[in-house]
Amino acid sequence: MEESDVNKRIAARVRQLRAERELSLEALAERSGVSRSMISLIERGETSPTAVLLERLATGLSVTLANLFEPPATAATPVSRRSDQPVWRDPASGYVRRNVSPPGTLTPIQIVEVEFPAGASVAYDSGPRQKPAHQQVWVLDGTIEVTIGTQHYRLETGDCLAFVLDQPTAYRNRTRKPARYAIAIVMGTP
Repeated sequence: MEESDVNKRIAARVRQLRAERELSLEALAERSGVSRSMISLIERGETSPTAVLLERLATGLSVTLANLFEPPATAATPVSRRSDQPVWRDPASGYVRRNVSPPGTLTPIQIVEVEFPAGASVAYDSGPRQKPAHQQVWVLDGTIEVTIGTQHYRLETGDCLAFVLDQPTAYRNRTRKPARYAIAIVMGTP
């Protein structure tokens, strides 16, 4: 899937989620900390938002970041073919994320694969959501550092970290080699 197609998908999905929650642009801006004008640009597909910006919108909409990459009003299907999985590159950090899970609501679990470039970092100022977002980060190749609030973890190939996404979270790759990891996400109490 091309980057412009992913940005269009994000635009449609943000509009859909905002409408479902009966939120005005102003209300979503207040809940997310993203300006009304930026939300408008995103909803029209006229900008390439960063991962940090999308995470703020996801928090304001009470969904996970992965939800923003699902097609709007999608019919649930049990299979997600690799060729249909949306791939998106964060314009700020260069990391590439691929939503692996089938779109829709067949399961509360979402799986995302991330390719994290050497030297890259991304920091989310996540806070509590209406429903808690439980995550597990499983390093498939390489080394990353994850900071959750004040706790710092160095993860190497095969390591897995479980946490609730309710405080600032940062990912760093201080090495000279790219890293690859999977994130499993469950919304609500498991």
